[in-house]
Amino acid sequence: MSRKLILLFSFVALSFFFQSCGSSKSTQSAKTSTSKNLKTKSYKKNVVASYYHNKFNGRKTASGEIFNNKKQTAAHKKLPFGTILKVTNKANGKWVLVKVNDRGPFVKGREIDLSKKAFMDITDNPSKGLLDVDIEIVQ
Repeated sequence: MSRKLILLFSFVALSFFFQSCGSSKSTQSAKTSTSKNLKTKSYKKNVVASYYHNKFNGRKTASGEIFNNKKQTAAHKKLPFGTILKVTNKANGKWVLVKVNDRGPFVKGREIDLSKKAFMDITDNPSKGLLDVDIEIVQ
């Protein structure tokens, strides 16, 4: 495995660790400070994200992985499986790193389906099912 790939996976693992620790306030500041060190390439701006219904838990994704709404994953129509994305909520600046492991969404006007965990980490309104987001590819 190349050094670059090992560093990327290490960073992603640390990001998930910091997201699960402490209050949302400390998590947000950790996200903001590590964002400066994250190399990304803009993919799409001002697009719509939705999230998976719990009924998909335990089902196989298009990549062959078993779907789990408690993980940081996403569905995208075209991006390769395994692509790491930074998805930022335009309304509040909160962001999350997700791995593409499925295809979709198949609803007109939506660009990405996030796992429920990823969606709830960046929303301010848990009863809302759609978010305006920017998507970047982590390099």
